[in-house]
Amino acid sequence: MDAKDAPEMDLVWGVGAIGQLIGRTYRQTYHMIQCGNLPMVKQVGERYVASRSKLISFFMEDAS
Repeated sequence: MDAKDAPEMDLVWGVGAIGQLIGRTYRQTYHMIQCGNLPMVKQVGERYVASRSKLISFFMEDAS
């Protein structure tokens, strides 16, 4: 499999980057993750990661 065949990685790493994408502060985002309000965010070691497309889809679905 070469680079053309690989799916584009749309991962967002870290609470700060996830918060920036969804328009929330670091603390708000961390609280949302801890309360289970962002089920697509997973913890990998000491960091959090989420798919950019899943985050956007989650909020777009919620808005309609």
